Amino acid sequence: MPFMIWDDKLSVGVEALDGDHKKMIALIDELHEAILAGRSKGDLGDIMAHLVEFTRNHFAQEEKLFTRSNYPDAAAHKAEHDELAKWAIQTEIDFHHGTLAAPPLEVLNRMRDWLFDHVNGLDRGYGPHLNAAGIR
Repeated sequence: MPFMIWDDKLSVGVEALDGDHKKMIALIDELHEAILAGRSKGDLGDIMAHLVEFTRNHFAQEEKLFTRSNYPDAAAHKAEHDELAKWAIQTEIDFHHGTLAAPPLEVLNRMRDWLFDHVNGLDRGYGPHLNAAGIR
């Protein structure tokens, strides 16, 4: 059973960014399945590293579109990206060093909840703006 499911209600109206969000959901699901299957720490670390790197690249792509379109809420949006990126990188480091403060499923819950809240919150604001700037 999937841990997180893409739903058209999560669409921000920009095809490439929706595609990234779908991929992030798929990676979160992959990590969830790996945790439940009891896969090795190395396997979990690889999936986590891929998710963190993909997310950072996605943030960079969004921020380039914000700059290109003069998105007025870009600074607040970037600040939220920076906060999650910092947490994700530290979480990945802690996982590799065996000092992760929370069980992997709790970390995964936070990732899922953050993505859902972010897409339904701040990301909702940029879709119409980017579309008006010709970015679909």
